[in-house]
Amino acid sequence: MPELPEIETSRRGIEPYMVGHHIVKAVVRQPKLRWPVSGQIMALENAPVISVQRRAKYLLIELPDGWIIGHLGMSGSVRILPEFIEPGKHDHVDFILSTGQVLRYTDPRRFGAWLWEEDLATSNVLKHLGPEPLSDAFNGEYLFTRSRNKKTLIKPWLMDNKLVVGVGNIYASESLFEAKILPQRPAGSLTESEAQRLALTIKKVLQRSIEQGGTTLKDFLQADGKPGYFAQELQVYGRAGEPCKACGTLIESEKHGQRTTFFCRHCQR
Repeated sequence: MPELPEIETSRRGIEPYMVGHHIVKAVVRQPKLRWPVSGQIMALENAPVISVQRRAKYLLIELPDGWIIGHLGMSGSVRILPEFIEPGKHDHVDFILSTGQVLRYTDPRRFGAWLWEEDLATSNVLKHLGPEPLSDAFNGEYLFTRSRNKKTLIKPWLMDNKLVVGVGNIYASESLFEAKILPQRPAGSLTESEAQRLALTIKKVLQRSIEQGGTTLKDFLQADGKPGYFAQELQVYGRAGEPCKACGTLIESEKHGQRTTFFCRHCQR
């Protein structure tokens, strides 16, 4: 599933092609996604794009009368293409731009969504989200305070969007490794210094991935069709049975909350 760095990479990729231009119309070939494509999107006509933003894993396209909220689901991607390129089997939604190009949404599994909201503050998909991990609101003090008396294991706790958004499976495993914290520990066992280190590490790992264009494992492509290169830097994720790059101990994996966690028992305490 595309995570925060992949969505931020997509946002940065499409922003120059949309802001200051118009969405001439939307072409919806498959309206039945995770939720039905909003009727307001299907009725769009010559709407100027004011901004392209991101909240958690949602793309937010600001128009004069409201917002398009896009989610890429498990396998979705968006690309900027010349309008004349014919759509493929899994190309479900096109936003035709006044530049002669198209923002094309591709999603083989159809778990994504394209919704309309006049006011983001009232959006059901956004209003319960925690702080952005790259914002000042997310820091060691916040993490330590929220961890008190928590018996939940640290790894699934970090992946709770009510705590902090966008720290998905890949980046939780990688951040805990770099912070030298075992994912099997209860969240409440974090010390103040560990919470400070973990918050800073999460920021660094996410920022590094954004700079590398995200992590391509199976489906994710940047807006220009290129893969993300952070996969080459992964220290533990997907490396069970391989030697740790830091100490040589074999990387282990366990299931935590239905998701596979990767860790080094020697480096992480």
